[in-house]
Amino acid sequence: MTLSERLSQALKKIRGVLPSVDSLVLLQTKGGRRAVIAAVAIYLTLSLGLGFYWSMTPDSFDVVENRAKYLKSSDQSITGAATTAALLEVTRLLLEKDGGYISNDITPPGAFMDNMPNWEYGALIQSRDLARALREVLSRSQSQSQEDVDLTLAEPRINFQNSSWALPATESEYRDARRYLQAYLDRLPQSGEDSAQFYARADNLSFWLAMVEKRLGSLSQRLSASVGQRRINTDLAGDAAATQSTRENQELVVKTPWNEIDDVYYESRGAAFALIHFLKAAEVDFADVLEKKNATVSLRQIIRELEATQQTVWSPVILNGSGFGIWANHSLVMASYLSRANAALIDLRELLAQG
Repeated sequence: MTLSERLSQALKKIRGVLPSVDSLVLLQTKGGRRAVIAAVAIYLTLSLGLGFYWSMTPDSFDVVENRAKYLKSSDQSITGAATTAALLEVTRLLLEKDGGYISNDITPPGAFMDNMPNWEYGALIQSRDLARALREVLSRSQSQSQEDVDLTLAEPRINFQNSSWALPATESEYRDARRYLQAYLDRLPQSGEDSAQFYARADNLSFWLAMVEKRLGSLSQRLSASVGQRRINTDLAGDAAATQSTRENQELVVKTPWNEIDDVYYESRGAAFALIHFLKAAEVDFADVLEKKNATVSLRQIIRELEATQQTVWSPVILNGSGFGIWANHSLVMASYLSRANAALIDLRELLAQG
């Protein structure tokens, strides 16, 4: 057999094998696609379940028992310990709840979640305000007194941006803030030059409550704007000589974008969660002041209104029905509770201002 005949026979054999090879490759390609699709489906299912689990808010805690958890002293009646310990616990929950801190996640499922990050932001804002009040007034006897060294280090760290995932990570900054807050709490029972102080005075409590009042007012307005409103511009009301940088219309149309309605709702829910515990702690530390002003029941009523915001939401989504329509409007319900709490808060500050 000549060389050309051998080559021709070999080519025929190769052509006979090629169809079977093509079929094998095609079979492997289909199987690979099925495997990829199955893996993606399993991953998405697990991510969805994990995201649902991470979206569950942490349980509330008892502020008196929590004080014993953080205060390393046999004397549990130290003024300011309950408030500082409540701040420590709320910030701990932000970092160590199920799923950890989610606002700076860059991978699924945290990267695709928005309800829990907004809840975290609401609780974080209230924590920042309390940390500022601790540094500015609660730890100082008067305006000319020196700031507490640990609080000067804690307050800027808790104000670090909430979405940084590296260099430095948000969690590391907040953990440092907690470390300095714990150092301040450890020094409260001490006496001498290295001691720390917490001044439970009516004016100090009123300073912090004024910050809370503005936060609740802002949240109430944003929640109410879920259905859209035409509002009269009252920015300069009450002062005929008042001016502002740029002119505004006499009537303003305010409406929250549809894709931000649930964000505002969960931010309000997180703020109320933190504020409930802070106010309960303030009731412990400012007990004598509140009793003297006959204002204890007023504070408890504020707490009662805020606790109503933590009821279970049975709807799978935050509904945004019209004010008197068929469907519920969860934002307006939340705004109602916050507005009533804010009104009671204004009355409480008036009581504290009385002699």
